Amino acid sequence: MVKAKLVDKTLVIKLLTQSFKDNQSVNYIVRHTKNRLKHIEALMDYSFEMCSIFGDVWISDDRKACALVLYPDEKRTTLKAIILDLKVILMAIGISGVRKAIDREARIKAKQPKLPMAYLWFIGVDPSAQHKGTGTRLLQEVIADSRKKKLPIFLETSTVSNIPWYEHNGFKVYEELNLTYTLYFLKN
Repeated sequence: MVKAKLVDKTLVIKLLTQSFKDNQSVNYIVRHTKNRLKHIEALMDYSFEMCSIFGDVWISDDRKACALVLYPDEKRTTLKAIILDLKVILMAIGISGVRKAIDREARIKAKQPKLPMAYLWFIGVDPSAQHKGTGTRLLQEVIADSRKKKLPIFLETSTVSNIPWYEHNGFKVYEELNLTYTLYFLKN
């Protein structure tokens, strides 16, 4: 895996948008208009930028998968972060969705431990490369990097079919949150 550069941003956004277009958790947050995919792209753009500042953006060696890792204890309120927050509200969530997004984030944070961690925000694989080991190799490299940094990895998923894959890679479900769907909290 390699660290993504700014020139990789379009690829990362495309991979994540393709991977998460039908995801319950993503679709809970983004506006549901005829431009829903553009809203998802805006969310992934935001996530790329935040992880570029306060984490890592990884791309698999074959450029078919990517992972966004955030280090919450490094996250700071900066002018750029505020601008990114406003942009994601306008481009992805919508003003009317702000309260729902804030409430959801507060409920998620209440279930996360208050310790230094690597937060695996998104991991996505090109649909043509899924079920071929690409995502597993990338996840294992993310795990190895986090171990070098002596950080546990935490994540959430709303995709029940992904839980066995995460468990096979050493994750354990430690909590659930019921929204209009169930969000599963995992740690490694």
